[in-house]
Amino acid sequence: MTPAIIVLNAASVPLGRQIQAILPGSTLYGLANRTQAVDIPFAQFGETLRSLFQAGTPIIGICAAGILIRTIAPLLTNKWQEPPVLAVAEDGSAVVPLLGGLHGVNDLARQIAAQLQVAAAITTTGDLRFRTTLLDPPDGYTLANPPDAKQFIADLLAGESVKLVGSADWLTNSQLPIAPTAALTIQVTEQVGNPAPTVLVYHPRTIVIGWYREPQPESQPESQPESQPESQPEFPLDISDLVQAKLTELGLVPQALAGIFAQRSQAVDPELQTMVRSLNLPLRYCFDSERDATPTAESIALAATGTSGKLLATGENFAIAQAVTPIDLTQVGTPPGRLAIVGTGPGNAGWMTPEVRTVLAATTDWVGYKTYLDLAEPLRTHQHRHESDNREELDRARAALNLAATGRSVAVISSGDPGIFAMAAAVFEVIDRDQNPHWQAIDIQVCPGISAMQAAAAQVGAPLGHDFCVISLSDRLKPWSMIEQRLAAAAQADFVIALYNPISSQRTWQLSQAREILLQFRSSQTPIVLGKNLGRSGQTVQVKRLSELQPDDADMRTVILVGSSQTRLIEREIGLPFVYTPRQYDTT
Repeated sequence: MTPAIIVLNAASVPLGRQIQAILPGSTLYGLANRTQAVDIPFAQFGETLRSLFQAGTPIIGICAAGILIRTIAPLLTNKWQEPPVLAVAEDGSAVVPLLGGLHGVNDLARQIAAQLQVAAAITTTGDLRFRTTLLDPPDGYTLANPPDAKQFIADLLAGESVKLVGSADWLTNSQLPIAPTAALTIQVTEQVGNPAPTVLVYHPRTIVIGWYREPQPESQPESQPESQPESQPEFPLDISDLVQAKLTELGLVPQALAGIFAQRSQAVDPELQTMVRSLNLPLRYCFDSERDATPTAESIALAATGTSGKLLATGENFAIAQAVTPIDLTQVGTPPGRLAIVGTGPGNAGWMTPEVRTVLAATTDWVGYKTYLDLAEPLRTHQHRHESDNREELDRARAALNLAATGRSVAVISSGDPGIFAMAAAVFEVIDRDQNPHWQAIDIQVCPGISAMQAAAAQVGAPLGHDFCVISLSDRLKPWSMIEQRLAAAAQADFVIALYNPISSQRTWQLSQAREILLQFRSSQTPIVLGKNLGRSGQTVQVKRLSELQPDDADMRTVILVGSSQTRLIEREIGLPFVYTPRQYDTT
């Protein structure tokens, strides 16, 4: 997970941003009323810190180490699950790792210290003496028997030497006391090995599965007698069972598998997708037909393992190969494309959900209308921006899908909630309309956000406390006659009504006409709420009566909530009135 950087005062914000610059995707949290220009403000330090810790989020506190320790101490129960926690002095003079030695806290501390040009205060004895952490091997390696590691390391610190069976640069380049004969052993193997209190076993992810199936010729089905049974499914056996049997025959463990490699042109083949799901392995695409005129599963597997790779086994449509060193999937092939459709909320940074922040940080490209991209701009680190006009929704969706189809991780950014008069529907409309086969393998995720109607309601109380509906007054995508019908039906049904897109420079008469329709079924004294620029600079919220509604009250950045017959208004001497709709419907 990406780190959370915690600052408690305005003076620490620049240092927080400096650290954030070297940690892509990290989020700057700031104590409300004491900090500005942070990503997420918070009011309760202890509650926020404990919540992040329990979620497994790495924590970098620009504060005294003591306050971090005292806050998190009640949660310390299992060192195997503790995320990295470190303290950075407010003047940047010290970087102190506190927790998370099994999850890379020392490496994180060294990275930050190098940026600040100070020495990290590493206190882990094994790390200091051996310049490596046996309990936390680098990416590409898995420790098979962690419970044996504690005594193993204690024996090393007591003076024992260790024999290395197999090879791994991170071990040979360390300061471990390696000797040809020793009481302790480290094995590096793709097979089970001999895990024991005196033997640590590490599995390198060097094994790949290459997959290729000859395209089936298209043919017209022959006519069959009515009594003839239907043909059997093309794949009666699960391909993953065949692959697993071959892996077992070779004695290979699942921890040694790096991934499955295939041609992108075959991304939607059901046999390939079955194998990916069943084996639960990453999928990478490479070697499209225009680059490899005669692809085979063997050639794909060997290409993925590099020039020194070797073929271990073959089967129908698959091959297994081994690389010399662990495979870095970020450097070989391209992943299946990802498309996240996110809602940033109305505009206030505090109204953007943690899920949206995490997804945005993990993407390579942002696609959207400029105004909405600007709302998320403070979170952008390495992502490419792709701007388009607000009226180009379908072209924008098509461009995002095409970008994701190349293996990019793309975010389509809307304000509010992306599924309410926003880009989620546009994306699925284009998928349905175009039927582009290159889009079939894209992993699509919709991340909800806080809608403008929710934000407007929260400013005055609970006007959406009972049944409500949402209607857009824009007639760009549907005829005004339909809007009139829906307004009348909703008013007759006594819904609270949220009106989106109430007016624009080209549409100056619809709001007045909508008011007249509503007044046919609603009292002129019905409370209405107008929220403009919610969560942004220039926010205004008004509470009026339905008869007072005028076109000048609204623009395209305004949402209007029209109460039902049950909606109540509570006048106050200070501030706006409270507006709420009771949960119990009064029919008397």
